Amino acid sequence: MIRILKYTEYVYLAIALISLFEISRFWDTNRDRAFLFIFFAAVSLGMFFFRRNYRRRFEKHKDSNKS
Repeated sequence: MIRILKYTEYVYLAIALISLFEISRFWDTNRDRAFLFIFFAAVSLGMFFFRRNYRRRFEKHKDSNKS
């Protein structure tokens, strides 16, 4: 279960990186679309940090129950 949580974190990070690439691509030609990708990048980075924090809490809780 924890392995899956680790991988989903990096999926959000990949989405953020792809969004940053798209922002740079659309910035001069289509600002509205670039702003949409700014939103995607921000949400993806937020989800990355949220999921990482949640997974670490889950691991600590699991480790404390073993003792």
